[in-house]
Amino acid sequence: KQDLDLALEIKNRFLYLHVQVAQPGVSREKTVHYGRGSYGDPVHQCSYSCLEYKQHSEVFCTSNIRTGMHVQLAVLALGAFYVTAQSPGCQLLGTAVMSSFSQEGHITIGGVFFLHGETGGKQNQFTAEPANMHCQGVNFRAFRLAQTMIFTIEEINNRTDILPGVTLGYKIYDTCASVTFSVRSAMALMNGYEEMWTDTSCSRSAAVKAIIGESGSTNTIAIVTSVGPFHIPVISHLATCACLSDRKKYSNFFRTIPSDYYQSRALAQLVKHFGWTWVGAVRSDSDYGNSGMATFVEAANQEGICIEYSVKFHRTEPEKVLKVVEVIKRGTAKVVVAFVALLEMNSLLEQLTVQNITGLQLIGTEAWITASSLVRPSSYRILGGSIGFAVTGAKISDNAFLKDFWEAAFQCSVTKETSSNYKTPCTGSESLTELKNQYTDESEIRITNNVYKAVYAVAYSLHSQLECMPQKGCAKNLQTEPWQVLDALKKVNFTLRTGERVFFDGNGDPAAKYEVVNWQLGPNGAVEFKAVGYYDATLPPGQQFVMSPVDMAWAGGQKQKPTSVCSESCPSGTRKAVRRGKPVCCYDCVPCAEGEISNKTDSNDCIPCDLEYWSNEKRDRCVLKTVEFLSFEEVMGIVLVIFSLFGTCLTVLVAVVFLAHKNTPIVRANNSELSFLLLFSLTLCFLCSLTFIGRPSQWSCMLRHTAFGVTFVLCISCVLGKTIVVLMAFRATLPGSNVMKWFGPPQQRLTVLAFTLIQVLICVLWLTLSPPFPNKNMKYYKDKVILECDVGSAVGFWAVLGYIGLLSLMCFVLAFLARKLPDNFNEAKFITFSMLIFCAVWITFIPAYVSSPGKFTVAVEIFAILASSYGLLFFIFTPKCYIILLKPEFNSKKNLMSKMPNKSL
Repeated sequence: KQDLDLALEIKNRFLYLHVQVAQPGVSREKTVHYGRGSYGDPVHQCSYSCLEYKQHSEVFCTSNIRTGMHVQLAVLALGAFYVTAQSPGCQLLGTAVMSSFSQEGHITIGGVFFLHGETGGKQNQFTAEPANMHCQGVNFRAFRLAQTMIFTIEEINNRTDILPGVTLGYKIYDTCASVTFSVRSAMALMNGYEEMWTDTSCSRSAAVKAIIGESGSTNTIAIVTSVGPFHIPVISHLATCACLSDRKKYSNFFRTIPSDYYQSRALAQLVKHFGWTWVGAVRSDSDYGNSGMATFVEAANQEGICIEYSVKFHRTEPEKVLKVVEVIKRGTAKVVVAFVALLEMNSLLEQLTVQNITGLQLIGTEAWITASSLVRPSSYRILGGSIGFAVTGAKISDNAFLKDFWEAAFQCSVTKETSSNYKTPCTGSESLTELKNQYTDESEIRITNNVYKAVYAVAYSLHSQLECMPQKGCAKNLQTEPWQVLDALKKVNFTLRTGERVFFDGNGDPAAKYEVVNWQLGPNGAVEFKAVGYYDATLPPGQQFVMSPVDMAWAGGQKQKPTSVCSESCPSGTRKAVRRGKPVCCYDCVPCAEGEISNKTDSNDCIPCDLEYWSNEKRDRCVLKTVEFLSFEEVMGIVLVIFSLFGTCLTVLVAVVFLAHKNTPIVRANNSELSFLLLFSLTLCFLCSLTFIGRPSQWSCMLRHTAFGVTFVLCISCVLGKTIVVLMAFRATLPGSNVMKWFGPPQQRLTVLAFTLIQVLICVLWLTLSPPFPNKNMKYYKDKVILECDVGSAVGFWAVLGYIGLLSLMCFVLAFLARKLPDNFNEAKFITFSMLIFCAVWITFIPAYVSSPGKFTVAVEIFAILASSYGLLFFIFTPKCYIILLKPEFNSKKNLMSKMPNKSL
């Protein structure tokens, strides 16, 4: 017989086994099996090489542990198993943990719920062996969840279409909302609560094949981590932390409630839907609150929502609760997103009630938004109108019985023990039908339905793994392993009798579906959790979040939706300018600049208008720019038209006078033919100014410049011809001179024609190569479009003007030279005056034309045409008309041929 003393130590990934042997000299290879796997399971075995030390009659066995085995053995060490030399089996250190509810069956399912809300006793300081802690404060909702699990298992056992011939058992443990108790419950579910195992290999299978629970994410993480190495699946009904979707860490975890990954984003969409951009954030200091709030803050930033403050607390830290309430009081946000667990919400509600903090629009999560325990006479003024997401509900029944539950529900003592918290004995006539609490509240059984689905998921997994057939039983041995159930759960897909489909995605999560719930008062004055919308992550983007057209209650039960913004909305015509050092939701409204608009509220930027558009006075709409051109309807155009027509009429009148006295000496002097041609060209000059008025078009642009150029050259050519005639006439008076022979009327006409044809040629080249065209000029004015004639080729335009200027200069020089010729009526001096005015006008025209904006450019050009035309008309023809009409006695050849006094010009 060997006396074995097994010491288990985990250090640097090596296992040291000290084996005392009765007979020295024994050296052999052996395989030792640990854990819950079957014999030969490679996950739970390791080989040991034993070496003999004969002096001490001892054999030491060592083995290198593969990666991952270190953790598994550490879990076994937490289970505190050891083998003694006096005992042939495995004995449990300490006292076995008893389950709160249990029932034997072929296959056992574990359950973990916090049936009590807290643990009594002092907090462990770890300076001595911890004393036993006791649970206190019955949690009615958790108790109902436990009873739901029992009810579901009994329902399955009574069915013949699922697991026929197989009875499911259960073991349900109370965690008292404590992580320590949660780990202890997990160990008990793995080991059972027997004091000793007779199996010397300590390698029997786990006591349960799956675990239902827990309610809190932190406690669930502790359980999943503890049982994970043994591949025991854990299905939670209320652990929503998105971190649990990590399959690398939590490969054995499933849940029947959606991940907070979806809820957090849905909350951001909900806040955005109601136009709240300035919110406060309160969270539980746990995995549930921290992870969920982190996702919400990220989603809120994407939606343009600003967080004024983000604070956290735990129910075991009352001083932090007071600090959180103080932050809420100082805050300006009227909307508070409370990502807290139910127990933390109880603590927060208590302080809000004590300090009478009302008027806050609370946004809740599935953890508390439909919790009946929060409905109190004084709570509606604080929680009334709260909005949040709740998991979808269903209709299932429930049953109940428990000593602690009965005493807490009816405030009486079932036994006569003095340890009872209630002194009044129960009579036995208490009725559950008259009881109103979370246990008997069947109107909101959303979380209860999750437990119902979790149990059925395990049952269908077993049904599939055992290859069960209705009326025929199950084909496989009932000694199934947890890892086999785990594999079957990944593939489970079934539909409940209620029509709800149950399955898990690759992360162990169900389809994310929520109802939007609003706290309202019903017709009888009782608080109701009214569904006012839904969120379904399985729908396409844009259709996932929908609000129903129903009446809602708001903060404190008010009928008017509260406003929660750091800055009021910027109206149309303005943009947001972020204040320095403030969040993006805190801004000033700045009017859009000229030419820019914003046609919606809260615009971040103003939109520039197109080139042909301009902003209106309110800066909320782009309107067509005012098109400006010199029109016939405006005052300036009318005045210029009047002067043009008056000049035309005056020229025609002079022509009539000359025609009536065409045979008089003063008309016949200096070639009357040139005089009539000059009057005709002046008429055209006056009329061509009209082509510059009106809306520019392709034809009008080409006509106005070419007509102006040709008519003015014709006019100047006539004046030049008359000047040459004067010079030649006086040269002809010299003895032996026959100049007039070579410059008679035919030569004069030919000269005018030649000078005019040169201008015509220039205009033809201009119109052929780059003609003038209508153009929308937007350079001078931002809010106007100047409709003008672009000259096309600047060379052609200035060539036309330059040629006119050249002829004018020649005419002026020749007239100036002939001004002192002896004659009683010397026309040269009048031509000199007219050319002087003509040149002065056009010299000043050039800078005025270049610098004048818009329609004033056209007005300057018309003014130059009219002024030079009037100058020619008045200085050349006024003296002649004066003699013809007023001094006819001077209209004689004798008077014209007489010598004039010698006076300088």
